[in-house]
Amino acid sequence: MTEALYLKDSYLKEFEAEVVNVKDSGKGSMFITLDKTAFYPNSGGQPYDTGMMRRKSDGKEFKVMFVGKFDGDISHEVQSTEGAALTHGDRIVGKIDWERRYSHMKAHTAAHIISEAFHRLTGAMITGNQLSGDESRVDGNFEYSPELVQNIFREANSVVERDLPISVSFMKREDAEKLPLLTKLAKGLPPEMKEVRIISIGDYEQGADGGTHVKSTKEIGKITFTKYNSKGKDNKRIYFKAG
Repeated sequence: MTEALYLKDSYLKEFEAEVVNVKDSGKGSMFITLDKTAFYPNSGGQPYDTGMMRRKSDGKEFKVMFVGKFDGDISHEVQSTEGAALTHGDRIVGKIDWERRYSHMKAHTAAHIISEAFHRLTGAMITGNQLSGDESRVDGNFEYSPELVQNIFREANSVVERDLPISVSFMKREDAEKLPLLTKLAKGLPPEMKEVRIISIGDYEQGADGGTHVKSTKEIGKITFTKYNSKGKDNKRIYFKAG
């Protein structure tokens, strides 16, 4: 399995790794597996990272266009360059598109704060989310009203202004399951998860999560409500922008 460096350090912008598997896509790109990576794969509502891989032996650069997770391994779709191709055993330096990643980090931490605010004010559970550097959304089983949204975003921005630290820790599943509100997701923890990664936002929120986050709430900037959609009786959708 690929070692996911982003789980312990969301601010890692460059890293060295070894190519352990290569598959030709047949359309001018390759699917590359590394022994370790800081590129975040498309999952949990957070979009994949993009960036570059540079081969150490000759300096050839390859554009990272997509990253996904399959059977525990993280696969990078990489564009071939001038007929050059990465091969098994190549040492590379990976470089994250930091502007894209950082916008996702701010949106992700903002989504956690909004979800906690919803849960505190309504008891709602989160049924889904999708993050973006432009506009993100949180889905939940709550009854919408303009007053509720105003209160949610007032509380969320008060948390931002408190400049709370965000920390990462790990917990055995059996210990995490003793904390029923550790996850605000209606579907609960994935059945295959043995160790739970915990994101703590100061004294405000603690949740199970596999994504990337900022170090303090002040980095998010103002969280702004943009629109509302109803996706059914038990699924309401709130859109927001971070920063």
